[in-house]
Amino acid sequence: MVDPVRHWYENERGWPTVPGNPVRLSVGVRFDVLDVPAEAGHAALERLRGDGRAGRRPGPADAGFPVALQRGRMLLLVAAGSAEELPGLLDWLEWGTLALDLTAIGAGGLIDAPAPPAAGRGALRPSAGRAGSQGAAVVWLRPPGPGREVEASLPTLSATGGRDGAPDLVRVVSTVATECHRVRLLRACGRPPAGTREAGRADAQPFARS
Repeated sequence: MVDPVRHWYENERGWPTVPGNPVRLSVGVRFDVLDVPAEAGHAALERLRGDGRAGRRPGPADAGFPVALQRGRMLLLVAAGSAEELPGLLDWLEWGTLALDLTAIGAGGLIDAPAPPAAGRGALRPSAGRAGSQGAAVVWLRPPGPGREVEASLPTLSATGGRDGAPDLVRVVSTVATECHRVRLLRACGRPPAGTREAGRADAQPFARS
């Protein structure tokens, strides 16, 4: 029997998987992944959603690119090839000399597949009798939108940003790096990271770099 989770990714989304259980997705084919602390990721998404401007009304792009959560980490899906661009991009943004808890997964990498959403029925589960628990450790915060190619929603390295209003990769990396640095400084000072709402406030100022 075909695992419904694997079927959903391979046949409905066109995302390649690798043999084994739980289902794992091949990275670098349809997308790359930015891997950051969850608290930094939440704050970055709030800033990206508000575009740093108080009172901004949400637009079509606010549905956002796909994002998953896994054991205290956030996985942000970005355009394939972005992992190769990340080191140079961080240097260009003047973050390259700092120790940021920000990594990229590119070609040849794998991530656990979050259990896909099933309209009105929670999440799809693996076929009965298979080992493991798909989705127990990784879940979609923002699943890929139905009926559209994932590439259209992914941040990419472009002067005009991603297609269909997706934020460009420079803006995403700059925002995520700022929030990773904020979390790093708070931890170094023995203070817990601020809550998502506080960290994502439009009037919140980033900490100075050290």
